[in-house]
Amino acid sequence: MGEIPVGVQLYTLREETKKDFKETLQKVAALGYQGVEFAGYEGHTAQEVKAWLTDLQLKPASSHVPLEQLESNLAQVIHFEQQVGNSHIVCPYLMPERQTEKGYYELIDSLNDIDTYCKKEGMSFSYHHHDFELKKLSTGKSALQTILEETEVNVELDIYWLTKAGEDPVEWMKHYQNRTPFIHLKDMTTDGEQFFAPLGTGGVDVKAVMQEGYRAGVKWWIVEQDQCKESPLSSIKKSLAYIK
Repeated sequence: MGEIPVGVQLYTLREETKKDFKETLQKVAALGYQGVEFAGYEGHTAQEVKAWLTDLQLKPASSHVPLEQLESNLAQVIHFEQQVGNSHIVCPYLMPERQTEKGYYELIDSLNDIDTYCKKEGMSFSYHHHDFELKKLSTGKSALQTILEETEVNVELDIYWLTKAGEDPVEWMKHYQNRTPFIHLKDMTTDGEQFFAPLGTGGVDVKAVMQEGYRAGVKWWIVEQDQCKESPLSSIKKSLAYIK
């Protein structure tokens, strides 16, 4: 796997973590993943989660925290993440009602405020996109391009959503070199459905992305599959085997 470690976004295993968070972490570690990207903690304390990670020798790569929590409760969010041992926060999604030109410019102000506070607390902050941010604004630039020009936040590029929007993930990695500490590795079926797929089974050029990782300054590869047609654990096992 080289020098860039591989983690899994636990949103992929959301049904499993609801049933048994600790057991899910055990299964992830047993598969050979080096870390996890959190998508909530199912009510567990930071101390519990940190102890489980330590026991399993898993690292906290980063944590997806809803924008609404980042805007209203940032100090507590950071305190919790620091207790877990995590130093990276990611804004995972922009709600549909905010996906307007006015909403994006308001988002930019918010991201700048969050980023400033995170840096003050020794945390790093990234924005995770989908395909809707690749649509053009009235300026002719995409919302994502505008966000990245108007802020200093890092970006968690998602190679599935970039590909689905007709973009080249490698070109984005080159353009935003050293601003992409986390890359979501995700494949797409080659049929008309363009469904989420285990790495190496679809049409996304995962290999080219991984070859660019060192030059782009990637710190973690994060495997995510939003939806799975088989067991999510089976899917992430296949994806890790492909990476190896």
